[in-house]
Amino acid sequence: MNGPRLAWLDALRGGAAAVVALFHLSPAVLGRDRHLEIYEVIDLGKYGVLLFFLVSGYVIPMSLERHGDLRRFWTGRLLRIYPAYLLAVLIALALIAAGMLRPPAQLAGETTGSVLGHLTMLQDLLGTQGVLRPFWTLSFEMVFYLIVAGLYAWRRAPVSPTRWAIGLTAAALIDLPDDLLGATAAERRISAVVVTVLLGCVLMAYTIGGGRILPVVGIGAVVLPLLNGHATGHVTSSSSEQAAQMLAVMFAGTMIHRAQHHLAHPLTTTATLLIVSGGVALHVGPAVAAAVAGTFALAWSLRNRSMPAPLTGLGAISYSLYLLHIPVLALTRKLTGDPVLTTVVFVIGSLTAAWACHRWVERPAQALARRVPVSKLATQGVGSRTRSFGKRRESV
Repeated sequence: MNGPRLAWLDALRGGAAAVVALFHLSPAVLGRDRHLEIYEVIDLGKYGVLLFFLVSGYVIPMSLERHGDLRRFWTGRLLRIYPAYLLAVLIALALIAAGMLRPPAQLAGETTGSVLGHLTMLQDLLGTQGVLRPFWTLSFEMVFYLIVAGLYAWRRAPVSPTRWAIGLTAAALIDLPDDLLGATAAERRISAVVVTVLLGCVLMAYTIGGGRILPVVGIGAVVLPLLNGHATGHVTSSSSEQAAQMLAVMFAGTMIHRAQHHLAHPLTTTATLLIVSGGVALHVGPAVAAAVAGTFALAWSLRNRSMPAPLTGLGAISYSLYLLHIPVLALTRKLTGDPVLTTVVFVIGSLTAAWACHRWVERPAQALARRVPVSKLATQGVGSRTRSFGKRRESV
């Protein structure tokens, strides 16, 4: 059994990754019709993803407060997610070249937009499909990082996660444009180029300094889910309203973190979570909303207890499992058509691939990130503002 401090979050991550992987396995084992019957009742894929989003919303403020330095935060984030991500991209391209995985249509038809979308991890919110379908969630993660880091850096007025969670949920009730920035291939290409340049400038501002203007650009990343949440039929979010609602879930996770540290009133927190849950029920489905809320509440209630080591271990490799289970499934389906054998090979193969990626890609990259020196920004300008972030009641 592992210690209780953050084991409950690892358990949530591990369970969420397993649910998503089994959701994608389901058509091969149960058959497409049976899979769709279950899907009509509850979208288990979105259930697993929204659990991930809640955990991200909870964890990212802790990471920012721990680093107290935006350079270290972003270096840590990029080294945490990019090495395994790039490995998954290379594996996917190899399987596509071997004819074992279907390429996204836009990879050849809209190469510039597709490549830049993958480079920034914003492909889904730029209207292009990832070479691996699960990549779509990384677009929301990146937007969340940009917004929250911008709010940390730009300290003229504190902004509450309550306002963001409720504001995004309210925005999801409006008839938002789905493709304002990417209705055509040419518009998607232009948007991808502009977003890539802006993202590069924002990250440069965070790492070497750049005043308050560029962090505001980072906060402005919210326009992608609000105005371009379903630019094409190739992306996963069904509308900008649903995209906005999923981003609201991440801010709900931040709200929970603040409530735990007595930085938000319990009634405010409860009301916010109920409003966000109602939005999820409307835009994703009531079964998903109930399942996500119930699962997180159960894990929260057990947060001071030890968690089973297999579940926390699964949490440790959850990111690699999330990235690599589709390539493993593609290989498995080529090897066998028997449902039982497919399940066994898929489970063993996915866990083995995830463990290997975590051991030889994720961990070395994380060790490298820990050697990054603290920047001068940690004691002046942007950095000094970030250190007090967690101590101000009702600020994001």
